[in-house]
Amino acid sequence: MTMADLIRKGKAIWKGDLRKGEGHVSSDSGAFTDKRYSFSTRFEDEPGTNPEELIASAHSACYSMAFAGYLTGKGIKVENIETHAEITLVPKMGGGFEITRMKLHVHGQVPGLDQDTFEKYAAEADMECPVSNLLRCGLKIDIDAALE
Repeated sequence: MTMADLIRKGKAIWKGDLRKGEGHVSSDSGAFTDKRYSFSTRFEDEPGTNPEELIASAHSACYSMAFAGYLTGKGIKVENIETHAEITLVPKMGGGFEITRMKLHVHGQVPGLDQDTFEKYAAEADMECPVSNLLRCGLKIDIDAALE
């Protein structure tokens, strides 16, 4: 079976300067709409979302599915895969920030697997996770910019 390319969309709007402005982010599917983000939700502890949290959530969701699919492909029954992702954002020398690390904490209920095999399969499944591969290898980004 051949599938067509899948295109998923998100949108963000930012108004104002970096420190006092704010933005809203939405998914095209409507799973989340107009979620507020700002300097203080990103770099301080004010409630709201931020780009890094969204990347971590996407990674944990993708990896959990990839791991379950990997195990199922080996004929192993999966009861539960739970993944918590931690992303690290650090200041760069000379200004700005960069993402330096993503750590996945994976817990599973997989009858019949021992810890060593679970760890081995977890590492192998990471190689099949599209988001892991994106974060590990980067991607080409095309930008179509228009001034209104």
